[in-house]
Amino acid sequence: MKEIFDKRYPVTSFFLLVTALVFLFMLVLTGLNFERADTLLQFGAMYGPIIRLFPEQIWRLFSAIFVHIGWEHFIVNMISLYFLGRQVEEIFGSKQFFLLYLLSGMMGNLFVFAFTPKVVAAGASTSLYGLFAAIIVLRYATRNPYIQQLGQSYLTLFVINIIGSVLIPGISLAGHIGGAVGGAFLAVIFPVKWERRMYSTSQRIGATVLFIALAVFLFYKGMSYV
Repeated sequence: MKEIFDKRYPVTSFFLLVTALVFLFMLVLTGLNFERADTLLQFGAMYGPIIRLFPEQIWRLFSAIFVHIGWEHFIVNMISLYFLGRQVEEIFGSKQFFLLYLLSGMMGNLFVFAFTPKVVAAGASTSLYGLFAAIIVLRYATRNPYIQQLGQSYLTLFVINIIGSVLIPGISLAGHIGGAVGGAFLAVIFPVKWERRMYSTSQRIGATVLFIALAVFLFYKGMSYV
């Protein structure tokens, strides 16, 4: 248990704990019905028609990150978060990793909202693809051999997983691509602990403006769906 909730990686441990608790509550409160669409929506899954009808439920862009559709979905994402989270939290620091994880997931869910508006979507994979993309982007901007090697490994895994997203039914390709796009922008916006001058101030400002503009565009695209 101490190895899972390591004090050196408090945010990774926090996200693991919160996601596990949400999954546990789903099991306890709904039993064998925890994979049903109504159960997923009750616990905060992403579903475009609900947000269009009740815009105040925009919080689903974040809550959906912590909801999972079945045991396999939950276990695979938690194992991925355990390893990816620690590596990325070490590079960006805990505070920036916290934002990177949530905002990548938000962007992924905005892609779902805009491009697959009638799909029920949930899971941490939107955020995880953001972590992949963030390190891949850094790989081309740093001279740090550790980040370069990690970025190359992530690129291979990213390509394999995107192919899987295309070939395997029931996987949200829009969410995965959106999470990756968000993570790529955020890699420029947030300085890493070891190389805070990797990108110039103007590059960071530009990436921030583009990230916000894209988020606003996707939200209005989703809201205008008929």
